[in-house]
Amino acid sequence: MTTSTASALYSGAKEPTTLRRILMAPAAGPFGALILASVVFALSSDEFLTGGNFSLILQQVMVVGTLAIGQTLIILTAGIDLSVGAVMAFGGIVMAKLAVSGPLPAPLAILAGVLVCGAFGLANGLLVRLVPLPPFIVTLGMLNVAFALTHIFSEEQTVTGLPGSLTALGETFPLGTTDVTYGSLLTVVLFLAFAYALGNTAWGQHVYALGNSAESARLNGIRVSRLTISLYTVAGLVYGIAALLLVSRTGVGDPQAGQTENLDSITAVVLGGTSLFGGRGTVLGTFVGVLIVGVFRNGLQLLGVSSVYQTLVTGVLVILAVTIDQFSRKKGR
Repeated sequence: MTTSTASALYSGAKEPTTLRRILMAPAAGPFGALILASVVFALSSDEFLTGGNFSLILQQVMVVGTLAIGQTLIILTAGIDLSVGAVMAFGGIVMAKLAVSGPLPAPLAILAGVLVCGAFGLANGLLVRLVPLPPFIVTLGMLNVAFALTHIFSEEQTVTGLPGSLTALGETFPLGTTDVTYGSLLTVVLFLAFAYALGNTAWGQHVYALGNSAESARLNGIRVSRLTISLYTVAGLVYGIAALLLVSRTGVGDPQAGQTENLDSITAVVLGGTSLFGGRGTVLGTFVGVLIVGVFRNGLQLLGVSSVYQTLVTGVLVILAVTIDQFSRKKGR
């Protein structure tokens, strides 16, 4: 046997099969958990497998799902954003108040709300990269800033009487035997767009490189500061879209909104297989994580389980997911 033949055989023996690559994907475990949970709830409740219930699940997760897209971008770089819910709430109040009692027409009010959220993301990125400060501290501070501004700008009042432009994404259209909101469709489109960007562009490769090692990324010619700042800014703009989805779904600008979305978005990202240590995970995995949260809460609700226990189950799932990630990292060393 020649050296080249032996090398070829050795190389072929090490080449993973398509099935093995699928099973090794970060989202494989979460997807299996989603299927298992769906089967259990389908056997436990006749209402679970109805088109109307699936539409309801999508409506319930579209806001936190959109937030989780931005959160994924940050966590992939080994950061974390604790300001997502408060920033979204402020963006929603800005949109609602400017459209109802401000000088701007509704489309410009929407744009203003999205840009305000983007400005928060930009500020986060600048502080994280240029000062620099830990993402945890920066975004915790921004949480309080956004929370305070929301209540100051809203004057502690819920904004009602919104124009149709702000609630249009809450309208439904027929899909098969059920109705789906335009907001749910937009959320799915955003997931697909960011999944493509992360998986098929140089920008996406740079994001993963930054998450694995900022210093190695810098040595390989990646402009780490610019990339980090842009990621936080893009995440902020995504939170602005989530603000529009929230306003569309509720029909009001609520200064009390977004108080649980910080942990919910992190929960979805972690359950979807994205590592809190950065460099590993996918947006489609986050979509699976969002659905896991939605399916568990919906299924437990159908079974009459108290919301307190729903939160308990979600917390246990997060701890389990992080534990598995930790063991996977140690095994890979």
